[in-house]
Amino acid sequence: MKRTAILLFVLVFAAMSTTQLFSQQNAEDEKFQKLLDSYFDAYWKFYPTAATLAGFNKYNDKLEDFREKNIEKRRDEMDEFNKEIVVEIVSQKLSPDFQIDHALIVNALDIDVMQHEMLVPWEYNPLFTNTILMNCIRALFTEGSAPTEAQAKNAESRLKDLERFIAETKKNLKTPAEIYTQTAINQFPTILNFYKNELPGIIDQCPDSVKAKLQANLAKVIPALDDYQNFLQNELLPRSTGSFRLIEAHARLVRTTFQNDIPVQELLAQAEADTKNIRNEMFKTCFAVYKIMDPVFDIENPPANLNANEDQLINSVVFHVFDKIKNDHVTKDEFTAKVNSLITEVKSYLEDNQFADLPADSLEVVPAPPEALQTSWLKLVFPAPYDPNGTFSLQIAPLFEGLETDNLESFLEEYTNKFLPFWTAGTIYPGCFVPAVKTHANASLVRKLFPNMPVLMGWPYMFGEQMMKSGYGYYDLKLRLNQLKFDMRSVVSFIVEFHTHEDSWTKEDAVNYMTRVGFYTQSEAERVWNEILLNPLANAYAYVGLQEYKALEKEYKELKGDSYNQKDFLSEVLSHGAIPFRFLKRLILQ
Repeated sequence: MKRTAILLFVLVFAAMSTTQLFSQQNAEDEKFQKLLDSYFDAYWKFYPTAATLAGFNKYNDKLEDFREKNIEKRRDEMDEFNKEIVVEIVSQKLSPDFQIDHALIVNALDIDVMQHEMLVPWEYNPLFTNTILMNCIRALFTEGSAPTEAQAKNAESRLKDLERFIAETKKNLKTPAEIYTQTAINQFPTILNFYKNELPGIIDQCPDSVKAKLQANLAKVIPALDDYQNFLQNELLPRSTGSFRLIEAHARLVRTTFQNDIPVQELLAQAEADTKNIRNEMFKTCFAVYKIMDPVFDIENPPANLNANEDQLINSVVFHVFDKIKNDHVTKDEFTAKVNSLITEVKSYLEDNQFADLPADSLEVVPAPPEALQTSWLKLVFPAPYDPNGTFSLQIAPLFEGLETDNLESFLEEYTNKFLPFWTAGTIYPGCFVPAVKTHANASLVRKLFPNMPVLMGWPYMFGEQMMKSGYGYYDLKLRLNQLKFDMRSVVSFIVEFHTHEDSWTKEDAVNYMTRVGFYTQSEAERVWNEILLNPLANAYAYVGLQEYKALEKEYKELKGDSYNQKDFLSEVLSHGAIPFRFLKRLILQ
């Protein structure tokens, strides 16, 4: 009887403790949610064009204002949010999902602070301004149907404020890096084309009640835009002497953006080792085919100077094989059709071999806005976080516009028919599209706004090796060579990213490394160099993600033993959304 009473007391106490814990969690969750709502409202108020693109429409009639008083006000707001979110919220009292969201928003707030303390894009990056000029009006008219009166009035309000914004921008911009200013200049004809040729047609479809005001405001904006274009070319470019290197800002961005378990220095050491291993594997793959490709020397008895230098021997053999197969490519007019056919082929192959649980959603491949060519030629467009009915699309920039004959041929020689299947699988489908679809379906607003990019970008790199080993292309050695080359790209890009932004590599250093070590063509190496400067970290995500996946998979295998299945592992990872690996490890290894 006494034991029964004691047991009953323990159970009641446990139930009371659990109830108390849930009560504490609910109270802290509510407190945190209110702070989140306040933070996002203040954030979108400061960046109203970004708010429109995100589907948050409260500030559709406002335009960015980077005058000093507003910047100071925003700094004060961030100090207050830091105090409330970082200090006053007790993360241990939050429910498990909110604990993850709390960590993500703390990182997002750190990046927000960096914008003001270290990056200051309204002073040092005219591309930031171009993005606002390109989207502040266009983003209001993206539905495809005739503009409503509300859309038109919001556009009228923003157009009315554009003269002020342009004048203030000219005062703010100081000494950007030359590549930022030159790229902004290259983009600007597209921006002018929108305001001079596209927007008048949109205004003609607007309700009569606001049409005249829109036309009058646009007539005032056009001269201001022309003047700003002259300012970029004649005033800003000559004083664009700033450094493209992020240095301390890059290291801080790495910490807050990667949120990885493996230390960066360890990743760099691993990348150097992977480079050597992949190069050796490429040499072994070439061994047999080199013999029948009009060999320059006997590969089994190479000249003494090559035999004494492993890197030179590998380069001599691998470059020779690539040279023999470089003309196996489509024409520029056939490129997009080829990629679309490979999407279907790769998807079917992955499904037939049960490599992954693929979503029913299809990926629409669409032309990118012309200005996108200047910064990145591929972009996965996510649904607006506040729009439950949004769709994904992959924008491909007009790759071949403006390319001279030699550069065009060099580009096509990079993307041969043997290379394109792995490039398609890694960057287009499944690419980061499949993990993005999976995570977007059930993600919180915080996770939709701040997905962990190594999780998204590393995922598709799990398949190249599998595809070859399962018989894709009937074990064609030339395919294997190109699969290794594609894997090499993530490693080399990661290395170049860090030596460029946190070290002293020049363009010559980086391009030489990409071409001599990674077997890039000259035009592709130069394109990637520009991308690393204009989109910091983007080229490092895939390698970081892949290494974290491998480390997590190793522990998952040990946990599951004989019941391990990679498809189940990948599905389990994606079921939790694109959250940092340190949280994924906790969730799937528990």
